[in-house]
Amino acid sequence: MPLAVGVIQTDGFPPVLAAADAMVKAGRVTIVYFGLAERAEFLVAVRGPTAEVRAAVAAGIEAADATPPGGRLVSHYIVPNPPENVEAVMSIDFTPLVERFRV
Repeated sequence: MPLAVGVIQTDGFPPVLAAADAMVKAGRVTIVYFGLAERAEFLVAVRGPTAEVRAAVAAGIEAADATPPGGRLVSHYIVPNPPENVEAVMSIDFTPLVERFRV
């Protein structure tokens, strides 16, 4: 079954933490990537069935927007079925580190 990928980018750590927490609680998704972008912007990416990723990203957006002043949502995006070459090049595939959390 093809799995979607959803990404949220925030300015500051508290909003990305709130987004990641909300995402895994709102949908049957697994965090596959977390990282620092630039200028103190953070990224979190989740994988799962498309409907679950959509629900998770929506919850993550709401959580990031609700964090106290000093942080904010920068961007978000959902790819319903990324091709294998995108998975191979970008850090959005399941790694041994996250495999035990795969849903």
